[in-house]
Amino acid sequence: MRAAQFLYPSLAPFDQRMLDVGDGHTVYVEQCGNPDGIPVLVLHGGPGGGCSPTMRRYFDPEVYRVVLFDQRGCGRSRPAASVEANTTWHLVADIELIRETLGIEKWVVFGGSWGATLSLIYAETHPERAMHLVLRGVFLMTQSELDWFYGGGAGRFWPDVWNRFVALVPEDERGDLIGAYHKRLFGEDTPEQIKFAREWTAWENALASVASNGPSFYDTPADYARVFARLENHYFVNAGFLKMDGQILTDLPKLKGIGATIVQGRFDMICPPEGAWKLKEAWPDDLCDLRMIPTAGHALSEPGISSELVRVMDMLHSVRLRSLLG
Repeated sequence: MRAAQFLYPSLAPFDQRMLDVGDGHTVYVEQCGNPDGIPVLVLHGGPGGGCSPTMRRYFDPEVYRVVLFDQRGCGRSRPAASVEANTTWHLVADIELIRETLGIEKWVVFGGSWGATLSLIYAETHPERAMHLVLRGVFLMTQSELDWFYGGGAGRFWPDVWNRFVALVPEDERGDLIGAYHKRLFGEDTPEQIKFAREWTAWENALASVASNGPSFYDTPADYARVFARLENHYFVNAGFLKMDGQILTDLPKLKGIGATIVQGRFDMICPPEGAWKLKEAWPDDLCDLRMIPTAGHALSEPGISSELVRVMDMLHSVRLRSLLG
């Protein structure tokens, strides 16, 4: 099976624009589907991943008004790979500017991986703007999650790929791989930047799918790898710019009355299911539905994850969202 067989047909945007968000940044924004439909905001992963045409296809185009954008510094947004004035709180402000610019009162927030992180932080900051959250591959931006992925936890399952990721770093710096990569990704040696960016990106991509076996991910285009690795590393070295470790769960009471659906791969090696479970257990008023997908990893492209996300969005619009729109 392929994920594409579960998606709606390809469609073109009815609106594309570059939006000046200040601080020298412009972000790419697009809309597709029904201009009068239920608004849904799609938040891509990374940080630094950018949105893709495939992301438009998880929503019935007759029902949903789908808004996608490339977050600061990535995709078609400019300047590329810039970390200046690029924090979680800048992104939250950008989302609000997009909402106001498009004249949307409130919307469904749909995000995976880092997109799930940003969905939660945005909704906790502006709960009056979120109708429902649909989250995939939950990442709570905690130190324990970073330690798992960059401190050797996941490497115990992928020792060959982990060894290659670690081998670039001198032994005396291996206690802080995020910091060691940061020094090279932001150094003045461009070839070294590219080398470390490709390794950073390959380590994550290799573990994304339950069907992956690793080695095919070392040929990532240099430009994409540099953007992805610099932005992701920038956010991780700064702990997501949150005020405390565990902030998302601490602030969860702010989402009282807002529902959520989580689609989580049982064998997600990048964002282990423990985070999704903790989120579901802590959600106010038990308004969170966790759907664990067997034989699935982290990637949006996993067939089981794609099919369930489409099913979730089809079910939502039939009852809950229409009642919320009143």
